[in-house]
Amino acid sequence: MFYSALVGALLFSGEEKPHTDQKIREIRRELFLASPKPGTAVLANTYYTRPTGTQLISMHELMSRSDTTDIAFSRYSTNNGRTWTAGEEIRTEESRPQGKLRRMLRSACVDPHTGRFLRFRIEGVLPTDDPLEGMKQWVVFYSASMDGGLTWYLDEQIIQKGAAFSPTHPMPGVQTGRTCVMIGDAASGPLILDDGTILLPVIITPAGPDGHYYNPGGGYTYTDAAVLHGRWATNGRHLEWELSELVKADPALSTRGMDEPALAQLADGRLLMVLRGSNDKKPTLPSRRWVAYSSDRGRTWTKPAPWTYEGGGDFFSPSSCSQLLTHSSGRIFWLGNITEHNPSGNRPRYPFVVGEVDRQTGLLRQESVRIVDDRRPDDSTDLSLSNFTCREDRANGEILLHMSRLFQNSKGEMRDWTSDAYVYHIPIFPE
Repeated sequence: MFYSALVGALLFSGEEKPHTDQKIREIRRELFLASPKPGTAVLANTYYTRPTGTQLISMHELMSRSDTTDIAFSRYSTNNGRTWTAGEEIRTEESRPQGKLRRMLRSACVDPHTGRFLRFRIEGVLPTDDPLEGMKQWVVFYSASMDGGLTWYLDEQIIQKGAAFSPTHPMPGVQTGRTCVMIGDAASGPLILDDGTILLPVIITPAGPDGHYYNPGGGYTYTDAAVLHGRWATNGRHLEWELSELVKADPALSTRGMDEPALAQLADGRLLMVLRGSNDKKPTLPSRRWVAYSSDRGRTWTKPAPWTYEGGGDFFSPSSCSQLLTHSSGRIFWLGNITEHNPSGNRPRYPFVVGEVDRQTGLLRQESVRIVDDRRPDDSTDLSLSNFTCREDRANGEILLHMSRLFQNSKGEMRDWTSDAYVYHIPIFPE
C-alpha cells in the first residue's frame, strides 16, 4: 500500500532520524515566524518580487477563527530571506454601516513579461461578521507594483471588461449580496502563459432559481471553479479580465462542488487543473482530488474526474487546498494531503506529501510521492497540515514550503489556534 511505503520517508534534520538512502536528501523544517500570543495562528508566505534576483516579500496573517484574518503584515528581503525588514501592517478589517469589511490576502506573483509584481486579495462586507456570509459577499482585488512591491501604483477590483459589468456585478454569475467570486486559498496561485496572459484560478458560488447562493450538495459550502484571463490593456497600466467557463461537479459525488483549483501547463500545451472535492455530510463517498484539462488555454475545460496515479490507481485525499509547482527544470510537483483511509470532509489533513506529476498525462506518479510532515504522537488528531504555499528557491532549486501546523495542541472540543509558521526545505529528488 502507498501509505506503508512512505512511513520511512518522513525526513527531518535534527527532529527525526535522517533517511539512509543517499539518493534522497533530508527535508529541513525551520521556524519562520512564531505565534505572537496564545490562541493565534500565524500563516506566512513568501514570493520573489522581480523576474530575477533575490528580492522577496513576506506576507503573513494572524488568525484566531476560521475564514477571516485578524491582521496582516508585509516584510521585505534583498538577500533571499536571510534577513527581513520590520513588518508593515496591512489593514484587514474596517467597520462599515452595512457590517464588517473583511480582507484576506491570497496569492502573489511577478509577471516576467512586464516585471510588475502582482498581489491578490478577497474582500467583502459581512453584515453580522459571520464568515459564511462571505459566500454572498466576496469579490477579488489585485494590486500592481513597478518597484518589487515597495509601492503600489494600482489597487482595483477585478471586473470583467464590458459595459454589462460593475463592482456589484463583476462577472457572469456573480451578483454581490447573492453570490460571490473568490480565490479559495493562497495555494491557488496564478499561471502566466508564454503570450503574457495571466490565468487566475477562482471559485464562484452558484445561484439557485431565486438568483441567490444555492448549495446543491448539502455540505458546508458549495462552489464551482473557473479561471480569470488577465491581459494588460493597451495603456499598459491595468489588466483586462475575462472569465472562463465554469468547472462544475456532480453534487452527488462531491458535496461541496469544485474548490481551490491549482493550475499547470503540460508538455503538449494543455492546461491541467487539480481541484479540491469533498464528501462532507456523506462520508461513505470516496474523498478524492479531481482533475480537468483545457486544450484552448483555459477557456473551456473537460468534465472533472477523480485524479489518479499515473497508471490508474486511486488514492484518498481530504477536502483541503493543494498546489502545483512548475520547477525551472520543467518538472511539475504537486503538494497536498494523501491519506491511507477515506477521510471525512476536511479530516484528517495529514500526512502532507509532495509528488511529481507526469508531464504527458497530468497524473500523479505514485513512486515519486514522499511524506513531508505527519502527525506526531503528541499532536492532536485535529492537526491540520494545510493552508500553505510553496515556491522554488532560486539559489539552489529546492522547494520552499511555508506551512503552519494548525490545531496541533487542540484538546477535545476545544480548538486551539495557537500555531507558528514554519518553512520546509525540500530537495528535489531524482527523476
